[in-house]
Amino acid sequence: MSGRLPAHVEVGAILRMAEAGGGMATVLAKGERDAGTVLVVIMRRGENARLHERMPGLDFERRWTLTRTQDAQDKQAFADYLERRRRQDPDTWIVEIDVDDPEKFAALLPQ
Repeated sequence: MSGRLPAHVEVGAILRMAEAGGGMATVLAKGERDAGTVLVVIMRRGENARLHERMPGLDFERRWTLTRTQDAQDKQAFADYLERRRRQDPDTWIVEIDVDDPEKFAALLPQ
């Protein structure tokens, strides 16, 4: 049996964490209920979006990693990237979080 939480449970926890910390959170795209990939976009006041996803490390453990940042001069490129990821894997969840301290929130993502 896998030690991984079902995706919908993990997404629910991330949403509650954001709201408990005074932030806002929404699901932009729902993926496969149990095994879908979860992408988390974290920003502050709608700006400086950063994409976090689990990536395997050298020890084969999957940890949250910053994989993409929004270019202030070309915000559409970030949105286009998310849309491409969603088309490539329709099982992907995309969660958007808006909090006062994005770095602190990213460090608290459930492992």
